[in-house]
Amino acid sequence: MNPEDIEYEPVSVKAVLAEMKDTAELLIDLSYSAVLHANDDLAAEVLDLEERMDILQLQARMSLMMAARSPEDAEELAPVLGVVGAAEKISDAAGDIAKVVIEDIGLPDAIRAALPEAVETTIRCELTDESPYAGRDLGDINMETETGVRVVAIHRAGEWVTNPDHETTLRAGDVLLLRGRDDGLQTVHEAATGLRYDPPDVPEPTIEDLERAVDSIVLMKDMSELAVDLAYGAVLFDSEGVAEEVEELEAEVDALKSRFEAWTLRAASRVEDPVSLRGLVQLAGATEMISDAALEIAEGVLRGIDAHPVVAAAVKESDEVIIRLRVAPRSDLAEATLGDRRVKTETGMRVIAVRRAGGREWVVSPGSETRLHGGDLIIAKGTRAGAERLGELVGDEREFDE
Repeated sequence: MNPEDIEYEPVSVKAVLAEMKDTAELLIDLSYSAVLHANDDLAAEVLDLEERMDILQLQARMSLMMAARSPEDAEELAPVLGVVGAAEKISDAAGDIAKVVIEDIGLPDAIRAALPEAVETTIRCELTDESPYAGRDLGDINMETETGVRVVAIHRAGEWVTNPDHETTLRAGDVLLLRGRDDGLQTVHEAATGLRYDPPDVPEPTIEDLERAVDSIVLMKDMSELAVDLAYGAVLFDSEGVAEEVEELEAEVDALKSRFEAWTLRAASRVEDPVSLRGLVQLAGATEMISDAALEIAEGVLRGIDAHPVVAAAVKESDEVIIRLRVAPRSDLAEATLGDRRVKTETGMRVIAVRRAGGREWVVSPGSETRLHGGDLIIAKGTRAGAERLGELVGDEREFDE
């Protein structure tokens, strides 16, 4: 369905906003994975989801306009329009990233040398009739526990399931979007399709300045994605402290973009064809747009404007929650690594960032070897039940509560 064909119909603004949030976060993952794999099919899924986002934002805007019956209503609903517009900007930025692949704009091999260490990989596969997963629900398959791979979305007969849960049944012909590490993806891909999954070759970087430029853009990506997570958390919990973290992350992304530009200009004199860097420049611009959109989501909280209840309810109903926890000095996690305590396995929560105690240092996308210290602030995503279990491990109360 094209956005031009949309006509007004009564819809739940809360449900539309929740889907927009989940779709925006998914688009970031998919677009970068399309770059990593130089995969046209994955990039095409991004553009399809971007079109879905266009439809969602039109539905949300029409419903909000119908709900505004007085100047007071308009004043209350204006920040909601800001959240809608910001999610649409994230979608547009993801589309720009995907077009780097589809239009073959040009991207140096160095980006693929850096990205595998920066992100969990998202891949696309089509479920066959012969797959042991066909006809079973995700809870029965227990895929994430056994392989570390999760189904982040399903594209089914032109429709999207953006937040599949344990009751979601997989069907032959479903296009599954899977996220995880390469070893787990190999297992799941083969079970789903009967075909072997081969991770992309990782070339060796050849130009030092270009390698530094790529390192900058990878960090931009990590910080922008974290900013989006925190922005929605700030709205849900009406937390000015979290919104201020978003503001600082956005400023750091701006600074990283300046460094990226400097390294790229220096590298341009050493590459055979400077035009081949055009895709890298577009990637940086789109990534900065994501962090700008995150700040727009949090702007109402920074200005002291109460979030409209429909926004907080929509964020709360989406597929994951975001929490901040302070590591108590004598807790089970103090002076231990995430792997030592099997945090993800034991709690189901993914620690997406660590802010070191007493400073501004961030560890974005920490791994199993990341060691935590008393006073560190950790930011994690997962279920509400998992959040409670993680709270027991760190030995402290959540920095913001539901």
